[in-house]
Amino acid sequence: MALTGRRAAVLGLADETTPVVVVAAGGSLTAQQVAALADPLNAGRPDGGLQALAGPPPAWAAGAIALAKLARLLPAAVVTSRTTEPEGLFSVAVDDVLGYRPIAARSLRRVAEARVPLIDAEESRLVAFRPSDGGIEHLAIVVGRPDRDRPVLTRLHSECFTGDLLGSLRCDCGEQLRGAIAELARAGGGVLLYLAQEGRGIGLVNKLRAYELQDAGFDTLDANHQLGFDDDERIYLPAAEMLRLLGIAEVRLLTNNPAKVEGLIRHGVKVAERVPHVFPSNDYNKRYLNTKATRAGHLF
Repeated sequence: MALTGRRAAVLGLADETTPVVVVAAGGSLTAQQVAALADPLNAGRPDGGLQALAGPPPAWAAGAIALAKLARLLPAAVVTSRTTEPEGLFSVAVDDVLGYRPIAARSLRRVAEARVPLIDAEESRLVAFRPSDGGIEHLAIVVGRPDRDRPVLTRLHSECFTGDLLGSLRCDCGEQLRGAIAELARAGGGVLLYLAQEGRGIGLVNKLRAYELQDAGFDTLDANHQLGFDDDERIYLPAAEMLRLLGIAEVRLLTNNPAKVEGLIRHGVKVAERVPHVFPSNDYNKRYLNTKATRAGHLF
């Protein structure tokens, strides 16, 4: 069974500095062992007799984990070796799986756009971007008439169903989204990129699992580790490609997260300034925001 180093470390089977670990049992892995290895919310515990295989993990193990993450599943996979390909199944190269996210990002194209007046920004357009394989769309909210000859005020906002749509108090995402749109309007124009990277890239179902772990006492980062994910699974190449397609080469970035600044710069976007984007905490998100400041380097 392939696990991430994060998950294997939580189970005491390996060092978390190893990206991927292959775990084996003395005999066959049982369904109960598989569930316990993969899911920290499973009632069972892994039995004894499990051990991480020595040496570098085979390439297929990294591919299996990457495929699970792309499917927004728990990052674990039961793997079997065969000398012949079973009838009715198809094969995929490990390099194709590992390279999917950057390939999808670089293939983004504008596929639709429309005027969408917003409460705090009536002069707004919504632009949809889709990768060439017809995968998940990212959106841009273009407010006003941004001057592309100067650094454009820009916000990268990862989708948050609970905060953006439901008004959850567990995070500050909804306030950041609405506050950014209002700020772009006050500035006379700008762009908000609404990125399909729910839960810092782990997906909505896994975010809800992380919430359950947080209620059991883990902070937001350790909850991710319990599930087998890194602190942050997002990439910012899609954002850089969207800006390029919008004709924007330089931005003033509305963010508290230095990783977003570094991510855009890494992909060729000039960041003229980081513009703070801070909102008051509440009784439900105070610990979450403190963890982002003390452990994830966010600047409040």
